[in-house]
Amino acid sequence: MYKNHHQPSKRQYPDSPKVGVGAIVLKDDKVLLIRRGVAPSKGMWAVPGGLLKLGETLQEGVERETLEETGVTVKAKQPVYTFDFLEKDDNGCFRFHYVIVDLLAEYVCGKAKAADDALEARWVSAEMLESLPMPRNMLRALESVGFISGK
Repeated sequence: MYKNHHQPSKRQYPDSPKVGVGAIVLKDDKVLLIRRGVAPSKGMWAVPGGLLKLGETLQEGVERETLEETGVTVKAKQPVYTFDFLEKDDNGCFRFHYVIVDLLAEYVCGKAKAADDALEARWVSAEMLESLPMPRNMLRALESVGFISGK
């Protein structure tokens, strides 16, 4: 029986943690960001990424998700930031449980445009970050690679 008494789906009310990947792509003193079109963090700005598929390496997942969400081709490098994302609903059931691994990724080609489950995609300077709603862990990830300094 499903523990949370909800219909299981790919993303919500999982029966085990899911692995998510994100691409930190830097180019010309800007970072590639998307505005999320799906929960969790719908409407917030973050690096492109998503769920790792069975049989995919972290690098393959980052490269696929970045292309799907932004139209930008990247070459994924090493993991640089890892964090837990847990969200409970009003009944105390885990609606989301991700282990997120952000990787540095090198820009190869392509023009940033929103696709898949991204509402917007653009290159953003460090100064522009203050005007965008972003999850705290996203800011920490950008601090970890020296894109912004910690406050």
